[in-house]
Amino acid sequence: MTPVLELRDVSAGYGPFRALFGVTLQVGDGEAVALLGANGAGKTTVARVASGLVAPEDGTVHVGGEDLTGAAPYRFARAGVAHATEGRSVFSSLTVEENLRLSFRRALGSARVDEALGQAFDAFASLDRRRHQPAGTLSGGEQRMLSLARVLVESPPLLIADELSLGLAPIIVDEIYAQLARLHSEGTSLLIVEQHVSHALGLCDRVVMLEHGAVAWEGAPEQAGERVAERIFEHGGDG
Repeated sequence: MTPVLELRDVSAGYGPFRALFGVTLQVGDGEAVALLGANGAGKTTVARVASGLVAPEDGTVHVGGEDLTGAAPYRFARAGVAHATEGRSVFSSLTVEENLRLSFRRALGSARVDEALGQAFDAFASLDRRRHQPAGTLSGGEQRMLSLARVLVESPPLLIADELSLGLAPIIVDEIYAQLARLHSEGTSLLIVEQHVSHALGLCDRVVMLEHGAVAWEGAPEQAGERVAERIFEHGGDG
């Protein structure tokens, strides 16, 4: 079966700085893959390459079998790739509901906005209670949930989730991962860039570990065990 996402021998970087060295990675149809590694290992660069935000210097990127190497990010989005980035990507002056309406109208069309709003507020009850509140006044965790709600409702073929739990309270991390699990159960493929060991390993079907911009290990979550705990998660931040 054709992978939803495939990076083949990808090298990439930023100007003179090389961040990835010959990375080969696949995400199968309906599969959840955890991309793990220490700070600076190259995790976020993989996520950006996989969504078209960074063009590889060498190698190729395929989405659903289509070669999108060097294509603009909108081509990746049209092919079914959604990227929930680290941080709080919200319009701070707009209310929670206005943020969601704007996103859903663009992605789903006006006719489906109200239905999508209902799904988003069902998934995140705390956002429903703050639907008329400016997004910039939400807590960090609530802003992260708002960013995630905008893509979860769309049920994309592939969701790239980049460090969604970074800096959040455990109860909010639990809520976010519950929604990721729901999305996965409905058939969405996941590439989860994460430093949160238990949640990532508990959700994913396969683990890929990066070290110094290259794939160092790949296998089932139950095989990761001590290797994961010893090699990574000692530092915060992105890769």
